[in-house]
Amino acid sequence: MKLHIDLARQELALLDDNGAELHRYPVSTAANGPGEEAGSYRTPRGRHIVRAKIGAGLPLNTVFKARRPTGEVYTPELGQAEPERDWILTRILWLSGTEPGFNRLGECDSMRRYIYIHGTPDEAFEQAPRSHGCIRMRNADLIALFDLVPAYTPVDIETA
Repeated sequence: MKLHIDLARQELALLDDNGAELHRYPVSTAANGPGEEAGSYRTPRGRHIVRAKIGAGLPLNTVFKARRPTGEVYTPELGQAEPERDWILTRILWLSGTEPGFNRLGECDSMRRYIYIHGTPDEAFEQAPRSHGCIRMRNADLIALFDLVPAYTPVDIETA
């Protein structure tokens, strides 16, 4: 199994071991576009793996901060009360680059940059570049994907 993220199309495809598409989901990647540098707020490209899966069994819309559930469950009212908050919801697939000098180690390390595939408020989701670098998904889509992919699943992030 493998994940392929197309930054130009703002789509994530789940592929089987032969490369056949099993599922396709809309995503939202970085508003600043692609890039690997720490502090760039860009989505890193290249080969990655799902290094950790966080949030199994927690309720839909569970709010995370620093990869830990805060005890909150997101509602539109909570979103209106804190409109500037970067919501990380429901589940986290934490990515780690596999290409030293490009997306791994040093100032370009995807894992140290805390690059995730994560849920976002459904009412605010757009299939367009809007994130701070992570790959945002609708919460139901993320739960479906989370349950299908094991840790260490390869993830390719490409611009075309």
